[in-house]
Amino acid sequence: MHPMLNIAVRAARNAGQVIVKGFANPDNLETRQKGQNDFVTNVDLDAENAVINTIRKSYPEHTIIGEECGELTGSNPDYQWIIDPLDGTTNFVKGIPHFAVSIALRVKGRTEQAVIYDPIRDELFTASRGAGAQLNGYRIRTGKAKDLTNTVLATGFPFKQKHQAEAYLAMFQGLFVQCADIRRAGAASLDLAYVAAGRVDGYWELGLKPWDTAAGSLIAREAGAIVTDFVGGHNFDRSGNVVCANPKVLKVMLSTIREHLPESLAN
Repeated sequence: MHPMLNIAVRAARNAGQVIVKGFANPDNLETRQKGQNDFVTNVDLDAENAVINTIRKSYPEHTIIGEECGELTGSNPDYQWIIDPLDGTTNFVKGIPHFAVSIALRVKGRTEQAVIYDPIRDELFTASRGAGAQLNGYRIRTGKAKDLTNTVLATGFPFKQKHQAEAYLAMFQGLFVQCADIRRAGAASLDLAYVAAGRVDGYWELGLKPWDTAAGSLIAREAGAIVTDFVGGHNFDRSGNVVCANPKVLKVMLSTIREHLPESLAN
């Protein structure tokens, strides 16, 4: 395992311990609203501190960008850690056991290492660029579907952009009538990891942030999936609009999404 991936795994597991402890003691949970339909808890912050402290112990000069901490600029800006200490906070707050720690390392703008850790299931998804993706040490590959027939897709509702509900629901309907079923589980990082592992055949969502997708997009790509924005480009980091699937499924998903794509999402 690459030394920097090893540190990412250690950081994810340390955060996972914080999260599991917090999940088992809901009476100690402190929640506040930081935006519309957007929550943060004391466990998010404690888990983030666990990640930051672990990374800083080994790489004090690196920059860390996190959902809660913002950008902590280091003396070497070529190395950026993109972290989401608790992806799926709403699930966590509601007692739904589906959430994860997401950590990615970018070197000179290119994602090189990625970890997604589900502490409830003790599932560790990892990838190093060019070396494939793994789940608990075993190689994973995306599914082999050739079209949407009999596929299961994953998605996320645009709860922070409800003004896009009409366009999103049109995409949903267009895809739903072609596939077997659709899941909405509530953690973007795990949706991408599940595409990588072949558990779902494709995934799309709008309005995401870089820390939602940085680790999952590398893990998915290393497992054989393609990750694009809604028009098939590589602008999803900026637009927040993501589609992920194997090449054949992706092609059908993109053509369906384009039929219902308003100007405001065509980027």
